Amino acid sequence: MSKGLPVIYLARHGETVWSLSGQHTGLTDLPLTERGERNARALGERLTGLTFAKVLTSPLQRAARTCALAGFEGVAEVDRDLREWNYGDYEGRTSAEIHAQRPDWQLFRDGCPGGESPQDVGARADRVVRRVRALQGDVLLFSSGHFLRTLTVRWLGLEPAGGRLLLLGTAALSALSYEHNLSEPVIRLWNDTRHVGT
Repeated sequence: MSKGLPVIYLARHGETVWSLSGQHTGLTDLPLTERGERNARALGERLTGLTFAKVLTSPLQRAARTCALAGFEGVAEVDRDLREWNYGDYEGRTSAEIHAQRPDWQLFRDGCPGGESPQDVGARADRVVRRVRALQGDVLLFSSGHFLRTLTVRWLGLEPAGGRLLLLGTAALSALSYEHNLSEPVIRLWNDTRHVGT
């Protein structure tokens, strides 16, 4: 991997009560748990020493609060494209509850009735990718798990369905970059949670 190529850091928000219970949390604007707040601060410590040309956050409070606790509130800009998947009729439901009615359902293939399709979320991810690729320097993004998984596969030029192959914990740090030049996008770091406490 060549030095000097931009790195896009991806920060998933800290824990919420629904991330603990496995409920799909799209546009429901939940706060962080106490542990989620601690881990957001630890994420900030993990990012100490890095400088960013731009910091962007989802408008949802779980991402914006993670951003603030990590120390970037004063420099972050809100980007509505970074909000989590709109789960529509599946909002607040667990995968087990959904599979009881629809056993073959896969979010990244099927999307959600009354919510967004994988193509809808992929289009938002594509807009973010275009914006960050136009910037000079490293970028830090605060968002949610399913959106960041979609963003990552779109960064690589893959279809949104590929997001099902990536797992992402709360307060996890990941990084996207390039191998030799700007035509070779890669995942540089994935699901780093070594800073996350219990």
